[in-house]
Amino acid sequence: MENSNGNPKHFTIGDVDLEAFLKAIDNCKGPVILFTDEGDRFNLKSKLSQLAGIFNLIQGGKFVNAKVYCPDEEDETMLFRLGLFGPQEEE
Repeated sequence: MENSNGNPKHFTIGDVDLEAFLKAIDNCKGPVILFTDEGDRFNLKSKLSQLAGIFNLIQGGKFVNAKVYCPDEEDETMLFRLGLFGPQEEE
């Protein structure tokens, strides 16, 4: 999916629990791409890319306004909800 500028549709995730976010990425079916303000792109399904991409985007164990793109709509919904509501307790 692309927005009107021809760029991939993404959402901003900030102040999310890093551990919960990384666990959620492991459960995603498709790629999860992190965009930096400098124009870098990291595939967060790769552990090496997670280290490189996330290292500069965390403060106090939480994200600071990261842009995330997921081509799979279920993955996008799951990560977006995590950003809004935080980790959900298993019943």
